[in-house]
Amino acid sequence: MRRIAIRSLTTAAIAAMLVVVLPAQAPQPVQSLFDAGQYQQVVDMTPADAPAPAVFLAGQSQQKLGNTAGAAALYATLAARPEADPWHGVGLAATALMQGNLDAALAAAQAAVNTDGALPEAHFQLGLVQARRQEWPAAAAAFDRVTQLAPMLAYAYYYGGLMHYRANRPDRMASHFETFLRLAPQAPERPEVLQIMRTIRGR
Repeated sequence: MRRIAIRSLTTAAIAAMLVVVLPAQAPQPVQSLFDAGQYQQVVDMTPADAPAPAVFLAGQSQQKLGNTAGAAALYATLAARPEADPWHGVGLAATALMQGNLDAALAAAQAAVNTDGALPEAHFQLGLVQARRQEWPAAAAAFDRVTQLAPMLAYAYYYGGLMHYRANRPDRMASHFETFLRLAPQAPERPEVLQIMRTIRGR
């Protein structure tokens, strides 16, 4: 019964992950607001000419608020960048993923990673796409790469933990969740994570 309960929780979280991304290079106050679920404030603090990481974060916040048109407009500004810019691929991938076009999303996310392998958001977007495709080990590896590039990026540990559970690595899941709770103590996902941790430890 415990495993069934956990699987149900993680399935819901995987669906939610498509609208929860925290760019590592966004301004710290905005990151803190996102971590606490203050999505409207994130949007309000992001001007039209904001740097790419902030625009990406605002797009994810718009999705959390249910404003798909607003999110699409923000992703379009990223996709409009030159092809040599990794944010072009990130924007295309985010748009395709939102539309359910998983093949196009994968190709664009992989192109972003190939263009700049040091950009955390490129690997994050790749992980999101692979998770939607149910490629659990690959998604876990993508989120792990984000934690190496941006150790303070809380949601890389959250989604990485979910992917490691799906990949039958509950030990890695527990480690990632502990870090997530430490980095984002006010995150909306905190009750869910605590419940999963209690269930795992109660086995």
